[in-house]
Amino acid sequence: MSTPAIRATGLHKTFKATDGTTVTAVENVDLTIQRGEIVAFLGPNGAGKTTTVDMLLGLTTPTSGEVEIMGMTPRQAVESGRVSAVMQTGGLLQDFTVGETVEAIAALHGRLDRVEAVIERTGLVAVRARKVQACSGGEQQRLRFALALIPDPDVILLDEPTTGMDVAARQQFWDTMRADAATGRTILFATHYLAEADANALRTVLMARGRIVEDGPTADVRAAFGGRTVSFRPPAFAVRPDGIDEDWLARVRTALAPLGVEGIEVASASLEAAFLALTTEPSDGEALPTLETTGALR
Repeated sequence: MSTPAIRATGLHKTFKATDGTTVTAVENVDLTIQRGEIVAFLGPNGAGKTTTVDMLLGLTTPTSGEVEIMGMTPRQAVESGRVSAVMQTGGLLQDFTVGETVEAIAALHGRLDRVEAVIERTGLVAVRARKVQACSGGEQQRLRFALALIPDPDVILLDEPTTGMDVAARQQFWDTMRADAATGRTILFATHYLAEADANALRTVLMARGRIVEDGPTADVRAAFGGRTVSFRPPAFAVRPDGIDEDWLARVRTALAPLGVEGIEVASASLEAAFLALTTEPSDGEALPTLETTGALR
């Protein structure tokens, strides 16, 4: 088996609060991501996502535990260009043009040969001569994405990658991400757009209170919380979404036949329902729900 793109084992991170008490930001996190995966990394504010990403990038040292990126330490992976990050804010020189920014970072990496390719791939050709300060939020985010692509990394960590992008730019971005994953590039992204995670990640990792509370196929995470919604309308046609058993659907169709209903559409629970169920603070003594305790879709 090939070396995983990301492997974190027993990650634990504590900080000293201003009053001298110890605060646990990340507690015993194990995470393995294989090459070519697109993984949504979700959780409410304060869940420990940012601290975990900082440890994956080598920006923060774990209190205990280990991290490997492509079999290297995070620092080695960053220095060799094997991992890049697209953060939501910061990191851009406002008086530079878009083209000058890409060229400057490419020169630092010794990859001026990548300038034209990344400008075209990230849809920045039309704004190449525009100063960064005159770019929209979405254009600046695409510029950050371009900078992350310069070293041609194996792993990209994304924090709210499509913030500020319009619908067309967002679709183009995810088309690019899926194409990159098909070539073996690994994508780990954090987002508050749950529909975006649902549509683009086959795997979802949910974090709450410093721990991973669920990690599995997005369809399974979504389907395990909340039931199915059955809707119908004439004229007849049936839609069977992935995960709906054909025998079960036949029984529903038979039960509704006396009412003259022929067209049936069945929808699974939303990823938002799963997110809320898994990350909402439990009552005292109440355990956090998991796929094992709630049961899969039946």
